[in-house]
Amino acid sequence: MSNLTTEQTETLCLTAEIAARKYILSKVPLKMVDDLNISVEAEGVKPVNVMVEIDLTLSPKIKNLDNKALVDKAVQKALDASEIFLRNLK
Repeated sequence: MSNLTTEQTETLCLTAEIAARKYILSKVPLKMVDDLNISVEAEGVKPVNVMVEIDLTLSPKIKNLDNKALVDKAVQKALDASEIFLRNLK
């Protein structure tokens, strides 16, 4: 695979962000999310390195939910979506 175009890189990052957001919102209602910031960066060529950072603050009303585990799983969903996107480019 050659260098990703700017458009492909943007689409890759957006795909990863959507996957993470979708996962989090499938587990927690939006009204219970006080703050959600997802940052995705992609760099390099063969392999393309994708970095995902998620800052999540849930409402204090949410009890018995492991915030770190939720974020870790959302990061994994984002990376999985990135891998699928890159595989489909070939």
